[in-house]
Amino acid sequence: MNTPYGGTLVDLLVRGEERDALAARAKTLPVVQLTERQLCDLELLATGAFSPLARFMDEAAYRGVLHHMRLPGGALWPVPVTLSVPAEHARLRDREVALVNARNEPLAVMRVEEAFAWDRREEAERVLGRDDTAHPLVAEMQTWGPLCLSGPLRVVSLPRYYDFAELRLPPAAVRARLAQMGLPAVVAFQTRNPIHRAHEELTKRAAASCGGALLLHPAVGLTRPGDIDYFTRVRSYKRLVERYYEPSRTLLALLPLAMRMAGPREAVWHALIRRNFGATHFIVGRDHAGPGRDSAGVPFYGPYDAQELVAAHAAEIGVQMVPFRELVYVPEDAAFVGADEVPEGRRSVTISGTELRREYLPHGRALPEWFTRPETAEILAEALPPRHKQGFCVWFTGLPCAGKSATAEALTALLLERGRRVTLLDGDVVRTHLSKGLGFSKEDRDTNIRRIGFVAAEIVRHGGAVVCAAVSPYRATRDECRALVGAAHFVEVFVDTPVAVCEARDVKGMYAKARGGEIRGFTGVDEPYEPPAAPDLALDTVARTVEENARRLTALLEERGFLAPAAAALDLRAPGA
Repeated sequence: MNTPYGGTLVDLLVRGEERDALAARAKTLPVVQLTERQLCDLELLATGAFSPLARFMDEAAYRGVLHHMRLPGGALWPVPVTLSVPAEHARLRDREVALVNARNEPLAVMRVEEAFAWDRREEAERVLGRDDTAHPLVAEMQTWGPLCLSGPLRVVSLPRYYDFAELRLPPAAVRARLAQMGLPAVVAFQTRNPIHRAHEELTKRAAASCGGALLLHPAVGLTRPGDIDYFTRVRSYKRLVERYYEPSRTLLALLPLAMRMAGPREAVWHALIRRNFGATHFIVGRDHAGPGRDSAGVPFYGPYDAQELVAAHAAEIGVQMVPFRELVYVPEDAAFVGADEVPEGRRSVTISGTELRREYLPHGRALPEWFTRPETAEILAEALPPRHKQGFCVWFTGLPCAGKSATAEALTALLLERGRRVTLLDGDVVRTHLSKGLGFSKEDRDTNIRRIGFVAAEIVRHGGAVVCAAVSPYRATRDECRALVGAAHFVEVFVDTPVAVCEARDVKGMYAKARGGEIRGFTGVDEPYEPPAAPDLALDTVARTVEENARRLTALLEERGFLAPAAAALDLRAPGA
C-alpha cells in the first residue's frame, strides 16, 4: 500500500463491490462539503497527478512545505494542498467523514487523523511572498476555515463533467497515449490563455528541438480571476490542434487544476505535476503563474523568478526547464524570430498582452492574422464582445451617510440613459431581502458583502452592469469581491466624506444612538472603517454635487471602454439665438 508521502504514483479510487459498499457507508457519515478548489485538489490527489502526495496534508507536511518546500522524507513540494474547514469540525477528529460536493453526493471517505490550526498570514507570506489582499488567493483565504483536516483517503467517485469528456484524461491515460507516440521526450505547455501564433511557434520549436511529443495541458480549474473562460479557450485549442499541429506528436488534455497564482513556487509545482503526466520538459513563461500587481502597483514577482527556481530544481524534479522566449514577427520574412535575433535593417512587430486586453479585444478590433489564427480570432470575437457591451461593477464604499446611495442612484440613471442594462444593489435593500436575518458582527457584515459580491459577479459574467452601494468597511472583503468579479471589470469608488458631515446628514439618528451607547458596532463610531488604499476614484461629496460625481464616474467608465462615446448633444437653440 502506498504511504502518504512515498515516491510512487498513487491511485486512490476504489472499484467494484468495495466501491458500492463504501458509497453506501458514506451516506451514513458526517459530511464535509468541498469547495470548488478542494474538489479540484481531491481529483488530482485521487488520480496521482499530485504524487507523491496522497492525501490532504497533515501538519508535519504543511509546515515542511511552508518553510522548506519539502514533504516528510524530503520530497520536493512547494505548494500546500490542505482541506480547510470551520472550527466546529474539530469534533470530527478520529472519525470517518464523507467528502461531498455541492449536491451532497459522496466523493470520498476520509479517516480524520488530524485537525490542526493554520495561520493565513504565515502561509501568504511564505508561499505567495506577502500578505496582500490584492493577490486573489490572499483575498480568497479570508473565507477559509481556521482548521485543516488530514487523514487517509478512499475515493468513491471523481467529480462529474459533461464538457470536453474526451479531453479529460488522468495521468495514466496521458502517459499511455504519449508512450504510443514512441518519441524520446515530451514537452508540456501549461496555459490559462488563448494560444496565439507566437505560442504555437514556440511550442512546436520546443518539441522539435528535443525530437519529442508536445503535451498541450491547459488548466481548466480555478485560474486567475478575469481570465477568459476555459470553454472558450478549449474550443480554440481544439481547432488549433486539429488544423495546425502534427497529430502524431501532439496531445491535448485538460488539467482540472485550481491554480494558486504563486509565481515561482507554482512553476515548480506545475513541473512536478507534468512529470506525473509523463513530461520530460516543461515550458516556463515570463512571470509564470503571476497574479499581477500588488496594492502598491508593483508586480508580485520578478519576470524571471519562476524560470530561475524551476531551473535550480530541474535535476530533482526530473523535468528540464524550457524558458519561454519572446518571439516577434518580421513581416518582410513572414517569420517569427527571437526578439534579440531580428536581422539588422528589418522591422519587427508584436502585440503585448496589455495591448491585446486594452486596444484590441475591448473595442472589437480585428486581430491581425500574423498574430493569431483566424479560427482563434473568430472564437474570441464570439465570446468577447467589445468592452462597451461587457459587464462591469461599480462598487461604492464609504462611511454610513457618506452619499453612496444617492450617487449610485444618479449613476444608475445616467447608465440607463446611455443604453446599459443596470442592476442597483444597495446595502440597505440587500439586508432587507438577500441578507435578512444577518446582524452586524464582523462575520455577518462580511457575509453580507460576500453575498453582494457573488450576485455582482454573476451579473458581470453575463454581460450586465451592476452598481453596488454598501459601507463594506473591511478592505480584505472588498478585495475578495474584486477577485470574484475580476479586477479588470471592477471599479472601486471611495465616497470620501468626513465623519462629521456624515453625522450631520444622518436623518435616522444612528450616529447619535451609537455615541449614546444605544447601539453597538456602528462603523465610524465604535467599529473601524478601512478606506481603500488605491481606489479607482475618490469622490468629494462636500465640494461636488451628486450629479457632478455621477458624471465623473460616467466619464471614467467611458475612458475605460465600458460606455460607448456619448453622441454629440443636440443644439436645440433657435437659429441665431
